[in-house]
Amino acid sequence: MLDFEKWNKKSKKLDHIDFELNKLSTAASILFLITIWSQLNNLLMSIHWIWYLIIAILASYRPMKKLF
Repeated sequence: MLDFEKWNKKSKKLDHIDFELNKLSTAASILFLITIWSQLNNLLMSIHWIWYLIIAILASYRPMKKLF
């Protein structure tokens, strides 16, 4: 089971650069998988671009709501 209190204490040590590096490493990992795994490439490229835009908007809604 996840210990969220321990996770919250540890995450307070991170700054914005750590979060940006985490996002960059995630994006690079996804691009790596798409490059080496042709079936994944075919699957992701067959999905219409509007679905990616919808997912991006929905995923950013809560953080933006908290920010503003």
